[in-house]
Amino acid sequence: MNRQELAEFAPADPATHKRNLATFRRPGGDVAALAVVQIFCFLSLARLEPRFFIIHFYQLMPYVAILLLVGYGQQRWAYMIGPLVSVAWFGLAYMAGLLGSAVERLRSIENFAPSANLVAMLAVVTAIMAVLMTVLSRIHWVRECSGREQAWRAFFVSLGIVLVYYGILLRWFWDMIPDA
Repeated sequence: MNRQELAEFAPADPATHKRNLATFRRPGGDVAALAVVQIFCFLSLARLEPRFFIIHFYQLMPYVAILLLVGYGQQRWAYMIGPLVSVAWFGLAYMAGLLGSAVERLRSIENFAPSANLVAMLAVVTAIMAVLMTVLSRIHWVRECSGREQAWRAFFVSLGIVLVYYGILLRWFWDMIPDA
């Protein structure tokens, strides 16, 4: 390839770069940024734990949806789905003992393999992002959407979506456990 061919691949207009980042400057851009961090965490976990690839890939789907909702100007749905998904994930991770074992593994970091330490660190980062997603989404909801009469409708529809989503996830995970 010569220089001319390489130059054709680069965007000629600096405004193109600005348009690509417009999602993060909108209201709810911080929620979109947290969704991107969660997506990268789950992709990293899928890479580090190949036997749970489908589970981790499935776990990132709501965060892709949140990113798309913010990008298309449907922040009220993102503000409602974000905390519900995050609280549900946090609750399941706590009940499964994932967070406790991750913190314990990080305390005694020298006793485990580097990949196990990285998985533990990603689990803790994901938990922190879940808490931040919940808090920021609730703050945005109160500021922008709480006075509307359709607030309860958005809550119940979002709750239904999250319950079905986690029902499917739990079913998949249950089917992955071998019979003893």
